[in-house]
Amino acid sequence: MIYRKSILSASAALLLLTGCYNQPGLVEDQSYDRTKTGALTGALAGAAIGYNTKGHHKGERAVIGALLGAALGGGIGYSLDEQANAVARALGTGVNNDPLAALDPRHDIIVSKHPTYVKIMFRDKMMFKTNSDRLQPSAKAKVEKVAQVLAQYPQTIVGVAGFTDNTGSYEYNQALSERRARSVANLLAVNGRPLIKGCSWEKPIAPNDTPRNRALNRRVEVYLYADRNQMTDPCR
Repeated sequence: MIYRKSILSASAALLLLTGCYNQPGLVEDQSYDRTKTGALTGALAGAAIGYNTKGHHKGERAVIGALLGAALGGGIGYSLDEQANAVARALGTGVNNDPLAALDPRHDIIVSKHPTYVKIMFRDKMMFKTNSDRLQPSAKAKVEKVAQVLAQYPQTIVGVAGFTDNTGSYEYNQALSERRARSVANLLAVNGRPLIKGCSWEKPIAPNDTPRNRALNRRVEVYLYADRNQMTDPCR
């Protein structure tokens, strides 16, 4: 019964969190899945902590713990949702969670939301010349727009990973992918140094068997996390 009340209280907090941001526009994703998941997880954790704390009035403490947990967990999810929409607006695109979008070469930039992070994928063809790690002017302008958004979220943890196709040796591509990731990361260092990884031809989007597919695999991905402990290896 106590946990049921806690969850109901968390739901009320969730409604407050999700109801205060509703700007219209084609580039926004209003699903706010991270907000809802974070609020529920926080509520359950808060209720458990409050109930198991020594002393009287365990029921009241469980409800208070659920509310605080929902607010904290929902706030983290809300920040990621908000950032995804802000980045999409800055880049003149939408939030696209279709897993097949990466296979469409017409998408030079894909902003997507995931349970614990936001991902921005930049196609290699609009970023660098062949075998170069120097950002082209238009690509530099795009990355700088992301940096302007990140400046508004100083707590965000940023990771940047570079990916190549399988032309040339693994070692050469690993070094090239890392240099390209670093070129992007240098512009995103507005709230601390991003974590950088060169993935060579690991984790391909498509088989490296045609020029079209190899072009799909050449990319730089930027990851936005609310918690460093939730970061995963982008090459795996």
